[in-house]
Amino acid sequence: MGTLNRILTTAAAATVLGGAVLATASPASAATRNGVCETGEFCYYFNSGTKGSLSDFTGSVPDYGTRQPSCFDFKGPGAGKGKCVKNAAASVWNRSGKTVRVYFNSSYGGSIYQDFAPGARGNLKPGLKNQNASHQFGPSSSVRVNMSYALYKASGGYISCGFDGYVHTSGRHEGIDITRRVGSAVHALTSGQIINVVYGSNGGSGLSTIAVYNASLNKTIIYLHSAPLSSLRVGQQISRGQVIAEEAWHGVSSRNKAHTHVEMRRGRQTRAAKSVGDSTLSNPNPNSFWVSQGYNVR
Repeated sequence: MGTLNRILTTAAAATVLGGAVLATASPASAATRNGVCETGEFCYYFNSGTKGSLSDFTGSVPDYGTRQPSCFDFKGPGAGKGKCVKNAAASVWNRSGKTVRVYFNSSYGGSIYQDFAPGARGNLKPGLKNQNASHQFGPSSSVRVNMSYALYKASGGYISCGFDGYVHTSGRHEGIDITRRVGSAVHALTSGQIINVVYGSNGGSGLSTIAVYNASLNKTIIYLHSAPLSSLRVGQQISRGQVIAEEAWHGVSSRNKAHTHVEMRRGRQTRAAKSVGDSTLSNPNPNSFWVSQGYNVR
């Protein structure tokens, strides 16, 4: 056998052997974001009918991003390649072993969503086509409630300022401001132990604080500006949904700016993060935490 024939024969054998190894490998463990829709993945397509460039995922994503080079983009060949996935997908193929839910809003939120069972492929429905903002593997069957509703247990509340929703030269916003009329009952969004209560008073210099530490989550939820109930005591255990305060303007300049500032902090913390005269963000973006607790961040 000539030298060239020996080389070709050896190469062919290596190819066959490599193919055998790949065939026996776990497809799910081999799956990567490479523009190929492999077993174990959930894939978006730029066009309807699972056509055009695709973007493959192996897990949930609460926000795809909107700008290159940091956004999740379409990687496969075809129309749409290189475009960011957010609000740009028309169809999907679910090759994972779990139901995957596509949401209209980021952080697994919004009243419009669509579930795709394992193995399902199809077009996104009207209202979600080119309006996809997040997706979740194995979504909870329970119905989420809006944070604003859960805080007051009544309609009419709304988020007036989100996390880092405004930036001053003197500081940054470290929580979520939720607003309803003065006197509205304020309910705890998580259970835990009260580790600090400052009663405060209405007006710019009378800041109030309620700090609730949840040991199992290792998180402290801080409530500012609302009027704590007089019965609250440090060391008291409270349950999720329990009334802890009334809407007020403790530490706020005027009544028409009354709101409750809700802040998630890591670990055991008795006070909110400093915001005035401090340009450093001390807290992580809390949206995924609130979603994990069953809330829509709105």
